Amino acid sequence: MNSADVFLIAMTIIFAVPYLIWRLARTDYYAPLVVVQILAGILLGPGILGAACPHIYAAVFSLPVIAALNGIAWWAVMLFVWIAGIELDLKQVWIQRRECGITAGLALGTPLLFGCIAALGLLAWRGGWIGAAAAPWQFVLGVGMACAVTALPILLLLMEKLRIMRAPLGQRVLRYASLDDVAIWGVLALILVDWQRVGLQAAFLLLFAPVAYLFRRLMRWLPEADRWYVGLIWLAACGLAADRSGLHFMVGAFLSGAVIEREWFNQQHMDLLRHHVLLVLMPVFFLSTGLRTNWTVGSGAVFIAAAVLLLAAVGGKLAGVKLAGTLLGWAPGDAWIIGWLLQTKALIMIIFVNILLDRNLITGATFTALLLMALASTMLTVPMVAPRLRAGAARAAVDADTEPADVQRSPT
Repeated sequence: MNSADVFLIAMTIIFAVPYLIWRLARTDYYAPLVVVQILAGILLGPGILGAACPHIYAAVFSLPVIAALNGIAWWAVMLFVWIAGIELDLKQVWIQRRECGITAGLALGTPLLFGCIAALGLLAWRGGWIGAAAAPWQFVLGVGMACAVTALPILLLLMEKLRIMRAPLGQRVLRYASLDDVAIWGVLALILVDWQRVGLQAAFLLLFAPVAYLFRRLMRWLPEADRWYVGLIWLAACGLAADRSGLHFMVGAFLSGAVIEREWFNQQHMDLLRHHVLLVLMPVFFLSTGLRTNWTVGSGAVFIAAAVLLLAAVGGKLAGVKLAGTLLGWAPGDAWIIGWLLQTKALIMIIFVNILLDRNLITGATFTALLLMALASTMLTVPMVAPRLRAGAARAAVDADTEPADVQRSPT
């Protein structure tokens, strides 16, 4: 078979396997299609398919095919991060800045601390976790931040499933997650600082501000149809500039979207674009992520590390949000629901750790443990939140039914 045939076989597998698992096993309650696609990527990777059927793995996922898939995956994830940057709405965060600052700070800082402690434990336990290019502080901060990340795009999908997206509670969660989303990329930029090229990186950040100002003026002047094309050109250029300066192209992708106003585009069109990127392109990224999983330190050690990191991530997030709820006087039960929603990892965390692996700051074993942790945390979200929401709705219905009687019995 020629290379085109092999590529199309790989694409057929990429789309067919997760869809069939998702549809036939009816996993949507605890594992939406996005999560199943990531799991399928792991199953099709070298650690499972490559170990069980090495000849099939080598024939389908040859080096030319992997190179082609990686190109699609890079562009897919750049588009996804760009859209996430555009949809970042800090105006409402500013209006509620005290509550958002306290909640987002504790929701990010507590699991970050727990994750850093877990990372130090991994280093003390055994070798094989830290990348060859990493200083210890970069590894510890990177793993800690991976434990603290909230996956805003996946959070949107889960809240739509739970039907709280437009509810006041859902809007609160989005405000807290938006602040965390900004912090993720700031911490990533700090981790990726290359002291041999720090001048070039500083120049990129300094030049970005005036160029972004001119770009924003141009976008205001353009009709919406042209804004899409110019926005994509801007995305590619920012990604290139960030990568050449020594930062990762994903930092450039996020910045390119963050300076674009959501109101410049029809919201329905933006929702459709996000949906189509998830449908058409992101499965290739999930597969390429699975192809990077590694079990060289031993599968038992990887699973133990994943369990420790999951405990740090979930426990830290719940503890931080609980403390915020106590300080701010939230209603009973809010901290539990918000904490479980904010601990959702999946996409953004996977993008984050892909970057750490690209820069050789973590090993394949650490990447695999973090990937397993992200999947477990995301699969826990709906089963932990849905019963509380149903119970709250039931109590509200009972209160609504009994309120008129109470009013009638009350003295006039």
